[in-house]
Amino acid sequence: MRRIAIFLAVTFALTWAYEFGVVYPASSGALTGIPPVAAQFVTGAAMFFPAIGVIVTRLVTREGFKNSVVKPRGFKKSLPWFAVAWFGPAVLSVIGAAVYFLVFPQDFDPSMSAFVASTQQQAAATGAELPADTITMMLLAQLPFAIFLAPVLNIFTTFGEEWGWRGYLVPKVSTHLRIVPTLLVTGVIWGLWHAPLTIIGHNYGTGYPTWPIGGIAAMCLFCIVVGIFLTYVTVRTGSCLAAAIGHGAINGFVSAALLFSVTGGNPFVGPLPVGIIGGSAFVVVAAFMLRDLHRREKEGTLDMPKAGLPDDVTKADLARAPKA
Repeated sequence: MRRIAIFLAVTFALTWAYEFGVVYPASSGALTGIPPVAAQFVTGAAMFFPAIGVIVTRLVTREGFKNSVVKPRGFKKSLPWFAVAWFGPAVLSVIGAAVYFLVFPQDFDPSMSAFVASTQQQAAATGAELPADTITMMLLAQLPFAIFLAPVLNIFTTFGEEWGWRGYLVPKVSTHLRIVPTLLVTGVIWGLWHAPLTIIGHNYGTGYPTWPIGGIAAMCLFCIVVGIFLTYVTVRTGSCLAAAIGHGAINGFVSAALLFSVTGGNPFVGPLPVGIIGGSAFVVVAAFMLRDLHRREKEGTLDMPKAGLPDDVTKADLARAPKA
């Protein structure tokens, strides 16, 4: 519990101080001379703080770095689940978007005309002229990039989060709670960690009737669902690298459905997976994964990675440990 407390204190303190002190001014324009791309990098840098929390906690408590859950258990057994982490988010995002467009067919724009027109307007504002066909080809070319390359390119930042959440916090909490409450609690913690960014409009925008509480609550629910998916691939591979790849896949493909939306949809509904309908496929799959984790726990076959546990803790110790 002491290590959990130190990890959370360090991670939240560093992240929130950075976001309130640096990200907010950069996003609001208070820091002049920062281009939009640089502002995005400034925001993304916050993803490294959970990893810093792990390092600080391991050093302060003299825990060491032996059990860091990076190396997979076995190539043949792990490979299928790395594939699930890599391609699963794109498949689930497409299914969720399809469900959304079936419910709201008037918002479906297969030719991407609305998004193309918006892109042309933005280009015209800078003095550039782009033909509609050129924009369409550029947008379509981004989709295979998001599917095949984004997961591995994004791992440089997503590993910073996943080494902390799935590689340290979840195994730690699982020694005190059963798997279902573990994933509920850690999902809420992960969602609250995003709160400063949610307040300024990331994922759910601003100005909605329940701002910002509604967005923070929705982010917590989304993090519970996605956290189950990322924990499952971590358990099946024994490596938080699978979670980092899955996280990168989500980040790379999360906005793809907007290309085919007339209105841009509603962040709480869809077509993006952060909405309840757009994320419906994630919810269904997460429910099956959670059920399987619960079954394995009851049968005594849940092989939770040992990351974040002292070197002298054995599986027999974990089996005897009281759980709520």
